[in-house]
Amino acid sequence: MAHLIDGKALSAQIREEVKQAVTQRTSEGHRAPYLAVVLVGEDPASASYVRGKAKASAEVGIGSDTMTYPDDIGENELLDIVKGLNEDPEVDGILVQLPLPKHIDDRKVINAIDPKKDVDCFHPESVGNLVIGLDGFQPATPAGIVEMLRRSNIETSGKHCVIIGRSNIVGKPLANLMLKKGMDSTVTVCHSRTKDLPSIARQADILVAAIGWANFVTADMVKPGAVVIDVGINRVDDETRERGYRLVGDVDFEAVEPIASHITPVPGGVGPMTIAVLLQNTLKAAVDHSA
Repeated sequence: MAHLIDGKALSAQIREEVKQAVTQRTSEGHRAPYLAVVLVGEDPASASYVRGKAKASAEVGIGSDTMTYPDDIGENELLDIVKGLNEDPEVDGILVQLPLPKHIDDRKVINAIDPKKDVDCFHPESVGNLVIGLDGFQPATPAGIVEMLRRSNIETSGKHCVIIGRSNIVGKPLANLMLKKGMDSTVTVCHSRTKDLPSIARQADILVAAIGWANFVTADMVKPGAVVIDVGINRVDDETRERGYRLVGDVDFEAVEPIASHITPVPGGVGPMTIAVLLQNTLKAAVDHSA
């Protein structure tokens, strides 16, 4: 039976560390870090994520406001808003919640964010720093996975890490983090065009599922004793639940759990770590701004 990697407990450790650091800074006369969140439209999932980020910020002493705008806001108007936040010396971090409405180019908006305030680590300069190993913000979900591995004392050096999914949000940046000195993994990235994906997955010492497909990773894809990290969050119909659905990951948990050495649950695994890293990034931005 696999050891369950508790993302809630690990994220609570990080939040407490951030809270103590913020308290120390304010006791030394520095202002509290401040995160500006921009939310466009009324997508329920986006609104829920934003509420979670705001609540977590408040709990660790980070100031945060959510700037809400209607679906029909113009692209130029949104770019002007980002420009204003860039120029505001009281703003340490800027987070524009994605996705944006179809008439707005996500990439234009991301590129407009000052890299020094890019706590989501989506700006090309932030991504470039990550790829070549320079100090900078860490992409929240991939860095959360790295923290899970480190804090769970899971050996990564020389281990084969197979990542299923090549998104710019998880797959690609995680590959770069796992390759860095200190992690020292050998990395394979698989995707929808990968031939004989199950045989490659079975080679993994550390298997990361981030493909967005409910229960995609089955028992026959997992090597006995592998560490399995499930990034997916998928809704599946469930008439036994009051809300009519339940959340599952990209891994068939019931089938894989007896085979793996460590496994993350969904929910309560990677998700809480994402917000914890966002708080770390906002603190870092504040420290850098005052340096």
